[in-house]
This record gives sequence, structure tokens and C-alpha cells, in this order.
Amino acid sequence: MSDSTSGQASSAGRSGPNRSFFSQLELDLRLLGMIGAFLLICILFNIMTGGQFLTPRNLFNLTIQTVSVAIMATGMVFIIVTRHIDLAVGSLLATCSAVMAMMQTAWLPDMLGIPLGSPSLAILAIIFGVIVGGIIGGFQGYLVGFLGIPAFIVTLGGLLVWRNVAWYLTNGQTIGPLNETFQLFGGINGTLGETWSWIVGLIAAAAAVLALVSGRRSKLRHDFPVKPIWAEFVVGGIFVAAILGFIAILNAYEVPSRVLERQFEARGETVPEGFTASYGLPISVLLLIAVAIVMTVVARKTRFGRYIFATGGNPDAAELSGINTRMLTVKVFALMGVLVAIAGLVASSRLTFHSNDIGTLDELRVIAAAVIGGTALAGGVGTIYGAILGALIMQSLQSGMAMVGVDAPLQNIVVGSVLVAAVLIDIIYRRRVEG
Repeated sequence: MSDSTSGQASSAGRSGPNRSFFSQLELDLRLLGMIGAFLLICILFNIMTGGQFLTPRNLFNLTIQTVSVAIMATGMVFIIVTRHIDLAVGSLLATCSAVMAMMQTAWLPDMLGIPLGSPSLAILAIIFGVIVGGIIGGFQGYLVGFLGIPAFIVTLGGLLVWRNVAWYLTNGQTIGPLNETFQLFGGINGTLGETWSWIVGLIAAAAAVLALVSGRRSKLRHDFPVKPIWAEFVVGGIFVAAILGFIAILNAYEVPSRVLERQFEARGETVPEGFTASYGLPISVLLLIAVAIVMTVVARKTRFGRYIFATGGNPDAAELSGINTRMLTVKVFALMGVLVAIAGLVASSRLTFHSNDIGTLDELRVIAAAVIGGTALAGGVGTIYGAILGALIMQSLQSGMAMVGVDAPLQNIVVGSVLVAAVLIDIIYRRRVEG
């Protein structure tokens, strides 16, 4: 009883009449700015494309195109927070993709005699690809942490090395089509359908509300200030509306009639009159959500995460306090390698084959996504959700420019300019906050 009273008193003290509506909601202003920028981009391109940008089909494609970069961006947050950089992610993605492609189309069938269409091929290929990504990432981290080679140099060399390792693994050939089970992680080839998408959406909405309730109770137990009850309801309502709205948009994209006809013909049936079906939530997006949750928990709730941000904030103090910063560097780069392998799974399965140019310029997009999302290049500051939103903004820019006919070179010029502008805005913002 005393905890509750104390918490309410603290809340009342913080939510006085002089506080504005938005300040009482305690929303991250940078997050609001990024959401505003994303909405502005969507509205602008929707006008320029005659209403084609905000169609369910395009938004569905936008989400699955964002996944691979967003997964890598969550790992790049940890890399940049610890004051390092990884320029090899695009090339390492190509190597991991090549390994997984060769495992399921040549190596495993030849060595173990597993049939090409077997689901076990895809599972073993994914496991082996993730292991390879982790080992290569850890090796790069060892060169940085224990041998003292700057991460910029190590990963710049990796950019050249791993791209060409991928070429040699496949003899420069395109490898495909990939296993059907493997392709489930690519987007349109693997979706939950309308019913299961709504079930997952309702579970996610309930989990978000429970997280808010749990957070409020935890603050009250420890006599920390809390938001007014009405503000909690508003924030919870925003979360629920965003989750269910996202599911509604994905479910609005219906499977084309010709695709339905092929599916029914494969089963020896005909499409019932008036029958429709929706794609729903892609498995790749579900994978991204799982990665985001795990990375957020690691960042906020584990000793490893605390060590990462402590090291990024002040490396010398972190080392003096007993943190093994060298081994921490190895672990962070190994984690980055694992996430790159997962991103390679998504990227190659979306294409349904492995190509030599897969992951090209992804290092630029991943770093840009992390920086746009609020990760400070000076280290010590960054968020997982910010990096994912940054990846979505980057992909929206590229997709929108492609739809209005902007050629690829100019697209890259815009992306590079946005990266520089994002760093400048971050510097100005932090100077104001600190000053």
C-alpha cells in the first residue's frame, strides 16, 4: 500500500499542470521524429506515384525487403556502441549465403545422400551457415580485440576477402532454386495466412499491454515516478492500434487469382467461386520480430548488454572495473556474424537462389540504418527499435525512388547524403542535450 501511495505521489509530482501532453506521455522525441520522417516519406511518394506507394501490395513488399538489413542493423548497434565499425557485413552475407546454398544443393546431397527436396537439408544448411557466420565474425573480433588492429581496417579487408570467398565457393555461378523449406523465410513464399496473422497480432498486442503494466508495477514497487493512468492508456492504445493496423494492412494483400488457381490445380481441385485468401504476416517478418525482442532483452536485461554500453561509454573505465573488453569485442563481432548469417538466409530465400552480387552495398545500408536510428558513432548510445525503424526509412526511400523512376546511381547518392545528414543531425542533437 505504501509503495502504491509513494508511486502515485511521485507520479503526481511529475505530471503537474506545467507539463505538456507529450511530455506526460514520456515518448522518445527521436523516435517520434523518425516516425514522422517515415510518414512524410510515405505520403510524399504516395502522391508522386499516384497512390501506388501506400497500397497493401507495396507495403507488404516493403516489409519483406527491409528484413535482412534490419536484422543486421540490430547487430550493428552493438558494434557501433562499442566504438567499432563493421564494413564487411555485405560480403560476409554473401559468404554465408553461398555456404547455405551449396550445403543444400551440392555438399549435403553428395556427402550424405539427402534428397534435394528434404526439409532436413534446409535445417542443416541454416545451422551450418549460422555457425560459419559466427566463426568468421568472432575471428574478425579477435583481430580487433586481441591483436589491436582497428576494426575499420579488419572489416575493410573483410569486405574484399569474404566477397571473393563466396565467389570461389560457388565458382562464380548462381545457385538455385533453393530448397522449398528454405524459401519459407524469404517473404511471399512463406506467410502465416489471414487467421494465424490475426492470432499472432492479438498475442503481440496483449504482450505489449502486459509489458506496460509490468513496467508500471515495477516502478511503483521501487518508488520510481510513473506516468498518469490516462497516459498509460494512451500509450497502450497506440501500441495496440499500431500492431493490429500492421496486421490489417498485410492481410489486405490478397493472393492473386492465378496463384490460387495454380495452388488448387496442384491439389487436383478447382477454386471455389468467390474464394479469396490473404498472404498475411510473412515468416521473415516474424523472424525479425523475434530477433528484435532477443536483442532488446540482451541490451537491457543482461550483463553482456550492460558491459557493451559501459564499454562504449568509457572503455578505460570499463576495463578498470574488471570488464574483459577484448573478449567482449570478440563476442560482439561473433554475434554480428550470426545475425549476418540469418540476414543471408532471408535475402537468398527471398530471391529463391544465391547470386554473386547478393548483399552488395548492404554495409552502407546497415550502418545508415543504425545511425539514422539514433546510434551514436562516438559510442555508448543506441537502440534496437531505432535501428529497425532506420532500416525501414532507408528501404522506403529506395523503394519510393525506384517507383518514381530514379536510376540506381542517384538512389545511392541520396542514401549516402542521408547518412551524412543523419550523422550531422545526431551531432547537433547531442550538443544541445549535453550543452
